[in-house]
Amino acid sequence: MTSFKLVFGLKNGQCIQKELAEQDSKTLIGKQIGDKIAGDSIGFAGYEFEITGGSDYCGFPMRKDLTGAGRKKILTVQGIGVKKSANGMRQKKTVCGNTIHTKIAQVNLKILKEGKEPLAPPKEAAVEKKAE
Repeated sequence: MTSFKLVFGLKNGQCIQKELAEQDSKTLIGKQIGDKIAGDSIGFAGYEFEITGGSDYCGFPMRKDLTGAGRKKILTVQGIGVKKSANGMRQKKTVCGNTIHTKIAQVNLKILKEGKEPLAPPKEAAVEKKAE
C-alpha cells in the first residue's frame, strides 16, 4: 500500500502539506477529481474536503476530463499540464486520469467545511519560534 502527500488549499490562499498514513490512504483509492470526502475518514475530524487534482510518483498531473487511473498521451491545446506556446498550437502531453490509484503520490484537496482544530498553526506562533 502507499501513503499520499495531501496538499490542502486554505481559504486565505496558503497551502499546507500533510502526510497521510497508509491505513487512512485506503479510503482515497478509487475516488475521482471532484468527489467530496469526509475528514473523519482520513483523520481530520469535522472537516469536509473536495479532491481538486494531484500527481503521480513521476510528477505527471491528473486531469479531470481524462477518465481512468493510468497515464495516457493526449493531444491538447490548453488545460492542466500544458503551457500555451501559440494560438492553435496543439501539444502531445502525458497526463494521468482522474481516478486516484496506488501510483499517485500527491492529492490536492480544497476545504469545504472546517473542523474545530486548525490544520495550520497560527502565524504568530510560527514567527515567535523563529525569533527564539
